Amino acid sequence: MKSMTGFGRGSAAGENFKVSVDLKTVNNRFLDVHVRVGAELASLEAIIRKRVGEKLSRGRVDVTLNLDRTNELTYEVNRPLITGFIEAMRSVQREFDLAGEPDVNVLARLPGALQPVRDGGLTEEMTRAAERAVDEALEELNRMREREGAALAAEMASRLDNIERQIPLVEAVAKDLVEAYRTRLQKRISELLARDGMEIIELDQGRLAQEVAYLADRSDISEEIARLRSHVTQFRETLASGGEAGKRLDFLTQELNREANTVLSKSTDLSIKEAALFIKAEIEKLREQVQNVE
Repeated sequence: MKSMTGFGRGSAAGENFKVSVDLKTVNNRFLDVHVRVGAELASLEAIIRKRVGEKLSRGRVDVTLNLDRTNELTYEVNRPLITGFIEAMRSVQREFDLAGEPDVNVLARLPGALQPVRDGGLTEEMTRAAERAVDEALEELNRMREREGAALAAEMASRLDNIERQIPLVEAVAKDLVEAYRTRLQKRISELLARDGMEIIELDQGRLAQEVAYLADRSDISEEIARLRSHVTQFRETLASGGEAGKRLDFLTQELNREANTVLSKSTDLSIKEAALFIKAEIEKLREQVQNVE
């Protein structure tokens, strides 16, 4: 299992150049790749996207690719730009009767006045080096994502342990609910009949049994308990299976939450409600962690 959060860096060098790549990923429902390259490297964007797509399935991926040339650069003069600038300055001299000559330092600082001369643009060697750098960055990224994923799995397993410890408590209390309903209902009816000195009449035990059975059926949570256990087991199996687990874990988290909500709505027993609320709190923490699983 992998986390969707990670960072990777790769580099490769050739004659007179060096390529460096930084990869950063965060959680996202789908694979969303953002590539940052200079104009000179724009042709590599499709290659980068393909390689990232082969290694990652989910998450937002920010890719930054840089090319540094180590050979000595030569510059060419942007003659049309400088000519136009000098002509404009001389026009200002004539119009305002000013003295002086153009300063070479001023000319050199004009944006675009001096431009580096590239030797043939992007070469095949540079392209291969960029691919190697991307692959190296992806390997480092995936190693980090695996470490983060292992930490997430351990944390989620701990949350599942907390949930599992509550289930037997809920089950034990639920087994005694029928008798508790019978006792509480019988006591309540007796209190009502005896109020204001009324003579207590014998209760119809058949009718009482029907009412108890009705209340017990409405509050029966045996199916919810069984499904909670099943979902916890499936969750553990998914954690241990490796691979892309995020979407399945997200589904199981929703199902766990559904069963906990049903237990809460059906039961009137305080201890069951407290246990169900605790389970819901642990499920919410699971949900937050699952959002970062690939």
